[in-house]
Amino acid sequence: MTTPSSPGTTFADADPATGAAVKAADRAHVFHSWSAQEVIDPLAVAGAEGSYFWDYDGNRYLDFSSQLVNTNIGHQHPRVVAAIQEQAARLATFAPAFAIDVRSEAARLIAELTPGDLDKIFFTNGGAEAVENAVRMARLHTGRPKVLSAYRSYHGSTAAAINLTGDPRRWASDTASAGVVHFWGPYLYRSQFHASDEAQECTRALEHLEQLVAFEGPQSVAAVILETVVGTGGVLVPPDGYLAGVRELCDRYGIVFILDEVMAGFGRTGRWFAADHWDAVPDLLTFAKGVNSGYVPLGGVAISERIAATFATRPYPGGLTYSGHPLACASAVATINAMRDEHIVENAAHIGESVLGPGLRDIAERHPSVGEVRGMGVFWALDLVKDKITREPLVPYNAAGADNAPMADFAAACKRSGLWPFVNMNRTHVVPPCTITESEAKEGLGLLDEALSVADRHTAAAAG
Repeated sequence: MTTPSSPGTTFADADPATGAAVKAADRAHVFHSWSAQEVIDPLAVAGAEGSYFWDYDGNRYLDFSSQLVNTNIGHQHPRVVAAIQEQAARLATFAPAFAIDVRSEAARLIAELTPGDLDKIFFTNGGAEAVENAVRMARLHTGRPKVLSAYRSYHGSTAAAINLTGDPRRWASDTASAGVVHFWGPYLYRSQFHASDEAQECTRALEHLEQLVAFEGPQSVAAVILETVVGTGGVLVPPDGYLAGVRELCDRYGIVFILDEVMAGFGRTGRWFAADHWDAVPDLLTFAKGVNSGYVPLGGVAISERIAATFATRPYPGGLTYSGHPLACASAVATINAMRDEHIVENAAHIGESVLGPGLRDIAERHPSVGEVRGMGVFWALDLVKDKITREPLVPYNAAGADNAPMADFAAACKRSGLWPFVNMNRTHVVPPCTITESEAKEGLGLLDEALSVADRHTAAAAG
């Protein structure tokens, strides 16, 4: 690993003593999410810039995680930092009931980018709250109680969002009374429908969903919510025709179609929204993360004309003290303008097509631990397996402790080499900033290639 030396960095020399103090304060007072508090060992971060961050010991990491797949424009983008500083000096905060110039401009810019007639923007503090409000709008609009969501999904950790989530993080909070029904989405590599190709997987997944609607009672279903491209659940790209089929099904039964673009939106897939790849137009679209790369907490719901009309004279029963916070909106305006001016979305598409896609497929051919490569833009996943023929995952579903040792060993190897990975279950996701350069992407692929040799030791090929 190397010591950072980028121009403008505020970190010049290693300072282990300060790092130790930061770590000690964290361990004494910070309660971390999704963690057993006494067994975690958080890295003390000294600074970040572009595609890299570094610790107090002088170790630099190439951020192949974009933190939580949200720093789409990289760390410390100067235009966004300046916009936050300028807004703080001019008008740091104001209640959401007022018309504020930067709030209106952020909403206008977002509405210009969203598909179809999603022209009204309800601002939240993040993605989970966006999902909460989208579901509330759908239920109020239809007068129906149930919402259908997919297994292998993540929609947030607030009350409704965690019940919608289709992975193990839901289990501890699942009330079984939240009006949520889960279904299987398309995933050919591990098909629930015994499909042999993408077209068959699409057809059978749609038949499954239609049958579920029929058995639940269409008159009781308010909404179907989908991550346009499933994120943490595996970067699952829907087969052609699937989103159109869900749209048609929703239209037939008067069901609200919600697309969750919290992770996939704002350039991550090489388009402004992943829905643009399939010309999909939902009734509601949730966003967060990439709208301002997480520089200030911000999320929201883009609302169609039909849903918005429900609340034209009827008050919408929801709101947040910090809805459309001026600092957050200023950072969103600066982010969107920078992404346009600097062709950042186009860069994400180029990196995916020319560097990451080909490079990851080449890696897969040489590593027995890589079962499948899938993705688009700067949104990729490697499905790691014990055996390429049987497709047995490298670790069991929701593995922990000793059962998860192969993935833990792989992640540790990445970090030792200077690559910060995004690891979930038996997968490693390749999700760098949309601003990553060709040389940085190739550097990351080289480090990933090296670390996968550790995963290979746990495969059937190694045992044989």
